[in-house]
This record gives sequence, structure tokens and C-alpha cells, in this order.
Amino acid sequence: MILIVVKFTIRPERAEEWPSLVEDFTRASREEPGNLFFEWSRSVDTPNQFVLVEAFESGEAGETHVNSDHFKAAMAWMPNVIAETPEIINVEAPGNGWSRMAELTPAP
Repeated sequence: MILIVVKFTIRPERAEEWPSLVEDFTRASREEPGNLFFEWSRSVDTPNQFVLVEAFESGEAGETHVNSDHFKAAMAWMPNVIAETPEIINVEAPGNGWSRMAELTPAP
């Protein structure tokens, strides 16, 4: 599995609209063959920062993603909304999705 984590720091005046701006991109990415997950979170420390956690079954699926029309369209408008170049972690990880954490379970 290819695991990718990207931190997007958005221009403060555009941060509130970010979730709606990435809605079509997110939906199209989730529908791609080979996409395992595509999840956004907002930083609790930096309100104008969003973190994208995404995974693909293979390098080929990731390659298909970055060559898709919706990816190219997002890369075209995002420079006008981001405040700085996104930070990224891109690794090949064992498995094919989320596992359960062994150290923690809900109390009965």
C-alpha cells in the first residue's frame, strides 16, 4: 500500500471554505480504482492547516491518481488558496488499509 500524508496550510481568509473547495476532488479521488481511503482532518493547533491522509493499493494506483483530470484540476486552483508549499510523507507500507490498535480498546 502507498500511504501519503499531506499538510496543507491554507491562506487564513480561505480556510473556512477549504472543505467545500476540495469536495469534488475528494469525491473523485475516493471513487478511483485502487483508492483505499482519502480523509481530511483540520489541525487543532493551526486552524488554517488541513491534513490529508490517503492510501492506494499500489504505486500504479497512485500514478493513476496523479495523472487524473481531477488531480490536475485541483493542482491548477490550489496555488491560489494555499499559504505555503504543502509538506508530504509518501511511503510504501505493509497491508491494505487500517488495522486495529492493540494497546487501546473501549471500556465495557
